[in-house]
Amino acid sequence: MTVGAVVLTMGNRPEELRALLDSVAKQDGDPIEVVVVGNGSPLPELPEGVRTVELPENVGIPAGRNVGIEAFGPGGSEVDVLLFLDDDGLLPGVDTAELCRQAFTADPELGIISFRIADPDTGVTQRRHVPRLRASDPMRSSRVTTFLGGANAVRTTVFQQVGGLPDDFFYAHEETDLAWRALDAGWMIDYRSDMVLHHPTTAPSRHAVYHRMVARNRVWLARRNLPALLVPVYLGVWLLLTLARRPSKTALRAWLGGFREGWKTPCGPRRPMKWRTVWRLTRLGRPPVI
Repeated sequence: MTVGAVVLTMGNRPEELRALLDSVAKQDGDPIEVVVVGNGSPLPELPEGVRTVELPENVGIPAGRNVGIEAFGPGGSEVDVLLFLDDDGLLPGVDTAELCRQAFTADPELGIISFRIADPDTGVTQRRHVPRLRASDPMRSSRVTTFLGGANAVRTTVFQQVGGLPDDFFYAHEETDLAWRALDAGWMIDYRSDMVLHHPTTAPSRHAVYHRMVARNRVWLARRNLPALLVPVYLGVWLLLTLARRPSKTALRAWLGGFREGWKTPCGPRRPMKWRTVWRLTRLGRPPVI
C-alpha cells in the first residue's frame, strides 16, 4: 500500500517544517512521497525529492490541502493513502505509516484515521483534539464521526468517491464536512491513540478569524449535509451552547456575524445525508444535532 504526505505551510516555520519532513523520512517501510504546499508564501530550501507547490496567495486550509491531493494525480490516485500533517508537528514514532498501512489493509471499510495529537513537552492531549463527545480518555481508540485536520490519514479512494475538502470554508469544520460525506458513502473513521503527532499546545482562538469562521462554517456544514428537519435543530443546539459558554462581547459579536453570514451566503452544493447515516452517526455516539 503506497503512502504519500501533504504538508501545508505559510513559510514561517522553516525549522519545524524541516524537522517534520525528517520524521516522515524516518518512517518504516517504503519511502513516503511528500508534497509541501506553500500557501501564499515562498518555500524555504527543502530536502531533495520533496515535491513543492507555491500558491500566489493564501487560499485557506482546505483549498491548500486539495492542491496537495491533486499533486498526487486526480483525487490523489498515484498513492493509496495520504497523510495530512501540520507543518509544526512531528511524528515521534517511526511506525506510524506502517500502522496506517496495516489498518487500511485489515479493514476495507476504513476510510480515514485520526491521529492523537500530544504536546511534545508534557505529552498531554487537549480534550478538543479527541474527535468524540466522550473525550476524557485520549488513550482510548474508537470509531468516530470526524477527524483532526493536520494529523490524519485518508484512503485516496475516499476523495475519488466523495470529492475533496470544501474550498470555500477557508478554515474550520472542513474535516467534518468531508467526514459526513465519507460516512454517507459507507466509509468508517477511526481515532487511533497509538498513532501520535507531536504538536505544541495551542488555542484555536489564536486565529483572528476563528469566531466568525466557526459560526459561518457551522451553518454551511448543516445546510450542505443535513436533512432539512435537522438543520434548525443542529444550529439551535450550537447557538445555545455558544451562549452558555459566555464568550466575550467581541467574540460573541464576531460569532453572530458569522452565523448570519452562513445563512446569507452560498454554501456550495447541497447533498443531504441519508437517514441511515444519521442513525449510523447516532450509534457512533454523536448524532448530527450536536
